[in-house]
Amino acid sequence: MIRQWYTALGINLLLGIPAVVPLWMLYYIGSTWVDPAPEENDGFGVVLFGLGIPVAICGFLWWLANLPLARRTRLQPAQYWALSLLGTSVPTVALIGNSL
Repeated sequence: MIRQWYTALGINLLLGIPAVVPLWMLYYIGSTWVDPAPEENDGFGVVLFGLGIPVAICGFLWWLANLPLARRTRLQPAQYWALSLLGTSVPTVALIGNSL
């Protein structure tokens, strides 16, 4: 069952639900970098330290969860990782799209 592409997509969709928080942090870092609010004058290092560390930890845990799945699927590695990124980002993209 794990050899099918839709199983990997489903698992990464489920992983995308708790990944909303770190992905939203990446969205916030990107939006702050481009157009910082006037009241956010603490510097970008505080944002990277405060938000970057949790994002890095969650990204590492996501990679550890997907590593054994990538070995068991029939997809090529590039296809698997692209599908995994797409599946994980769907809940966050839906929330960001809903908030605009």
